[in-house]
Amino acid sequence: MSRFAKVLVGSFLLMLAGSASVLAAPLPRIGIIGAGDMGGTLGRLWVKAGYSVFFASRHPQELQPLVSSLGSHAQAGTPLQAAKFGDVVVMAVPYGALPALAKSLAEPLQGKVVLDVANPYPQRDGEVATQALQAGSGVYSARLFSGSRVVRGFNSLAAASLAADAHRPGEALAVPLAGDDKNALDTVAQLTQAAGFAPVVTGNLATATLFQPGSDLFLQTLTADEVRQAIHQ
Repeated sequence: MSRFAKVLVGSFLLMLAGSASVLAAPLPRIGIIGAGDMGGTLGRLWVKAGYSVFFASRHPQELQPLVSSLGSHAQAGTPLQAAKFGDVVVMAVPYGALPALAKSLAEPLQGKVVLDVANPYPQRDGEVATQALQAGSGVYSARLFSGSRVVRGFNSLAAASLAADAHRPGEALAVPLAGDDKNALDTVAQLTQAAGFAPVVTGNLATATLFQPGSDLFLQTLTADEVRQAIHQ
């Protein structure tokens, strides 16, 4: 074999090795704080898609039946453990709990993707919810989790709709997403697809008002094209 041919073969093998390393890239680990209807539904879908999920609540011992039913890719513990575990950490708690969580988990959440699925309801969450709705829920959540890369998503849909329509036949159920960090948005979009839905990025966090409580898109089960059409009306 000539020297030139050896160089070509070597280059080809390096290319294959690089492709293999990309294909073998590990899936991001997911921490979910709040394992109620929304957190439990999303966690189940991601475990079924092959992701490792750490569920957390104030009473982690009560999550053992859920974890046992999902197998080796699921575990449960405290919010601190979930924040340390996850490359992506999902906030699936009442909005009023976010300020305390943001403060107590600031260090482990530094630089991580925080997927905020919580909705602000003043009658339940008090003044923090009123402020969030006035400022825009995405913008306000980013202020709380100032060291993290916040994405708003899944909050516009009921957990029952997500459970019923994941991987549905035909056009997928759309999930609006908003964020300021492109890489964080890309990560959450991949998780959205893995769970069986069609991600639709509305824009930066300021655009999360398009699908927060009281908006035209809130609780609407639409396709991706229908969401885009509604946004651009």
